[in-house]
Amino acid sequence: MTEFSIISQEPATGLVFWEKQVSDIGFAVEKARKAWPEWASQPLANRMELMRRFANEVRGEQEEFAKLIARETGKPLWEARTEVDSVINKVEISIRAYAERTGRKKLDSALQGTAAVRHKPHGVMAVLGPYNFPAHLPNGHIVPALIAGNAVLFKPSEKTPAVGEFLVQCLHKAGVPEDVIQLIVGGKEAGKRLISNNGIDGVLFTGSVQAGIAINRTLSTNPGKIVALEMGGNNPIVMIDTPLHKDAAALIVQSAFTSAGQRCTAARRLIVLEHLYGVVMDEVLKLTKRLVIDEPFADPQPFMGPLIDNDTADALSESFLHLITTGGKALEYMRKPDPKLPFLTPGIVDTTNMKDRPDVELFGPILQVIRVPDFEAAIAEANNTRFGLSASLIGGGPQDYNRFWANVRAGVINWNRPTNGASSTAPFGGVGLSGNHRPAAYYAADYCAYPVASTEMDQPRANIGVGLKDPR
Repeated sequence: MTEFSIISQEPATGLVFWEKQVSDIGFAVEKARKAWPEWASQPLANRMELMRRFANEVRGEQEEFAKLIARETGKPLWEARTEVDSVINKVEISIRAYAERTGRKKLDSALQGTAAVRHKPHGVMAVLGPYNFPAHLPNGHIVPALIAGNAVLFKPSEKTPAVGEFLVQCLHKAGVPEDVIQLIVGGKEAGKRLISNNGIDGVLFTGSVQAGIAINRTLSTNPGKIVALEMGGNNPIVMIDTPLHKDAAALIVQSAFTSAGQRCTAARRLIVLEHLYGVVMDEVLKLTKRLVIDEPFADPQPFMGPLIDNDTADALSESFLHLITTGGKALEYMRKPDPKLPFLTPGIVDTTNMKDRPDVELFGPILQVIRVPDFEAAIAEANNTRFGLSASLIGGGPQDYNRFWANVRAGVINWNRPTNGASSTAPFGGVGLSGNHRPAAYYAADYCAYPVASTEMDQPRANIGVGLKDPR
């Protein structure tokens, strides 16, 4: 990557396969502002139909799209295919959500006329996407924003620009005007210029807490711009009594190591009752050692591929080393088999006796294990974080889950299910450092349009009955 262009490399091979010049932000914003009024004035049914055509375009390129995602992210092909499925399914989900969350309402009164509630688009929206789900997650902002009548400037992660380009091309092929949805190529500086441009009416962001806080700080003096932030988590998975230890281990491994741990909902902390520690960790470690780690197109398909790049992998390795040199006990050592490529084996560390456990999102295949004496201590430890995205309870009965649900602070709370893999038909977001109370997925319609209240009558009817002088 240079000041003038963005280069994309395959994590699994290190080969360069995509390069484009950095976009002219000012010119892109100007085009979007000119195109937006006509797009917003179209009937809602027309915009929805174009989104359905977009879904069909993606469906027709399904395998090619999946292969591109696998190449650029390093995730296994089977997982890339599920991401493309999510892109397609998002359209109908977003259409239903728009009707439910932002539908028109009228309350008629013969004397007072009609009270109406309708929704209007904000204008030109900036969508900043992450690299871990470079199609699905930004698509979850883009489709609702376009349905609502906004123009969109989409800047994918500089690590996955080719997937972003493919997504935008499918929208253009479906008939969405080229100036209404534009690809913004660039790195961090381009992102800063985009969100601070006066022609942007809102910012929809998925990514790291550091970047999200920077966006929030930049726009804090401009309350007129809508900002939706999804910023990851230091997510707990809590293990209490259950006889199904192998099933529990599978849920823990899925939560911690799917996508090589590169999910914002991945379990970062396993909190386990002391008396279960030995039997549970025995199963978790046995299963972890069996995980196949390989390039995306390997046969048989691997469980997980590489991390996004060497810098990320090296930073994770340093984090693992920090944990085991400051009081943590390595249960499964993290290894980097090839120093030139970002493949990492999962690392598991018992951090129970660490004096100061770092409350950060270690975005990769590292699982910290914390032993606790009882359920009350487990809930307290689950809440021992500034984040609040996802949490899961394994074991117990309905009363235990009700207690867990009521007391754990998170936006996604599951029972006997992984911490990751949230449903697109439900709201998705967190509290604390995980978000700013604007959940995405089914609730994305809420931040893509704003409500307008009206009172209306066919003819002007009014009189003033108090406070007037007698007519002369």
